[in-house]
Amino acid sequence: MTSRRSTRNRIAVAIVVITAVVAVLVVKLVDIQVVQASSLNAQAYDKLSVGQTLYGARGDIVDSTGTVLATTVIRYDVTASPKDVADFTQTVNGAAVDVTPLQAAGQIGAITGQSATDVYALLTADPSSGYALIIKAIDLDKYNAIRALSIPWLQYQTNPQRVYPNGSVGGNLVGYLGADSSTNGGLEAKENQCLTGSDGSQTYEKGADGVAIPNTLVVDKAPVTGGTVMTTIDSDLQYYSQQVLAQQVTSTKAEWGSVVVEEVKTGKLLAVAQYPTPDPNNLDATDPHFWGATAFSDPFEPGSTFKAESAAALIDAGKATPATQVLVPYRYKAPGGSVITDSENHDPAQWTLTGVIQESSNVGISILSAMLTTQQRYDYMKKFHLGEKTEVNFPGESEGILGDPSQWGEQTLYNSSFGQGVTTTAAQIASIYQTLGNGGVRLPVSLVSGCKAADGSVSEQPSTQGEQVISSDAAQQTVNMMQSVVTGGYAASLLKIPGYNVAAKTGTAEVSNGQGAYGGGYLTSVAGLAPAEAPQYVVSVNLMKPVTIEDGSAAAPVFQKIMSQVLQKYRVLPSTTPAVNYPTSY
Repeated sequence: MTSRRSTRNRIAVAIVVITAVVAVLVVKLVDIQVVQASSLNAQAYDKLSVGQTLYGARGDIVDSTGTVLATTVIRYDVTASPKDVADFTQTVNGAAVDVTPLQAAGQIGAITGQSATDVYALLTADPSSGYALIIKAIDLDKYNAIRALSIPWLQYQTNPQRVYPNGSVGGNLVGYLGADSSTNGGLEAKENQCLTGSDGSQTYEKGADGVAIPNTLVVDKAPVTGGTVMTTIDSDLQYYSQQVLAQQVTSTKAEWGSVVVEEVKTGKLLAVAQYPTPDPNNLDATDPHFWGATAFSDPFEPGSTFKAESAAALIDAGKATPATQVLVPYRYKAPGGSVITDSENHDPAQWTLTGVIQESSNVGISILSAMLTTQQRYDYMKKFHLGEKTEVNFPGESEGILGDPSQWGEQTLYNSSFGQGVTTTAAQIASIYQTLGNGGVRLPVSLVSGCKAADGSVSEQPSTQGEQVISSDAAQQTVNMMQSVVTGGYAASLLKIPGYNVAAKTGTAEVSNGQGAYGGGYLTSVAGLAPAEAPQYVVSVNLMKPVTIEDGSAAAPVFQKIMSQVLQKYRVLPSTTPAVNYPTSY
């Protein structure tokens, strides 16, 4: 009886103990699975999950037809964790095969072009390390081939690379990215906000062996590709302009040259070429001075191409007409003592304003420009937007030098009429001629037509609001006068384009010697329009310090070839009326 009672007591105690233990376990289980579930899941996930950045690709820079000038390609870096390097198993033709680290090194090297010894040395250089770079920036095919090896201790990171498929074509405009992906000049810098994408992220879970667990990949945030910068440049015309220019710069032994092609009715820049010009893929091959766009950054005294502006101001102010007569000596001494001479000695000539333009007389244009006050001359220059950057506002763009008219003095008043004593950029000269060709209406200069987002919407479209600078009559008469340069000027044979009336002006400007005086060579130039009766395109050419030819004849062949190409490319109908023939003398 006592034994039976003792047994029941022991059973009761056991039940109580078991119940207590179960209760504790239940409470703990509830705490783990319910109370602390979220926290513990997060901790476990952090230990097992791997986060990866999804690169939001930088947008493209394209020409007016969509041809890509700059784009981003994804490359891949392959790394390893040396402390985890060990034998592993590969599946080959359905069979499991053991692979040693040295054998794996050989497999990797066969794809990357490295030797097995070199790869193995990287894997074993520091066996305690968790990181070793095996190879950088491999393409997608090599990346896929290495991934197919299923080597568990390899990791991969995306490595976006900026490339420029057309090389030097427009290389002076697109800019480039630095080694740290920082923007450096050109449209890469100017349009960085448009081009920059937004990175996303993804995570996946890995096992104890570091290998990703299938079906655990989660995209936390989708990447957004940057916008497309749409330029007004025609890459085919840009290429042609660069080739023609390079040939002439080389043959005349000039220091550099530039070409600007602008559409008269829109203000769009179709080509902004230079030589030397950089290839953003290989910048070290070009002098750093030419990594940007000299048409915006390098001001110069324009010389006689500026006489068109002076003539237009005289006509618009009612001070002269194309037939206004002026007796032009070779050397002229102004009332204040300033002295002006023409480039070649001649007897006193009875020229009209048209003759002054055709003969490119410094003396003639100075005498006539004196009919305007200094303030009037300055005001007309400002109307043409000289002394300020163009609307492009290109990185490193210069305003040129116009100066305060109160400080000009008589000599500057005269010199400015034939393009000395003031400085302009090639883009500003092209804009002057666009204004003359557009009935006196200056349009904003544009290089970018907009930023196209991934959804197709377009922003940052430039203004097209024109500004009446001079009267339509004054503009057309000025263009008509410049036809005389092509029909009878000293470079006429080099400027004519069969079937078309062309209006152009040559220029030869003395260059400073760097010590406050002239004597540093010449800048030779041609700027002009076609067809002259209804201008559609401007071509402006500048050569700095050519050696074999030192007048406008150096630039004239470049103008003729490029303008011919423009008229042909855009299918401009030939002229059906004869060239205007104003009298050049009396």
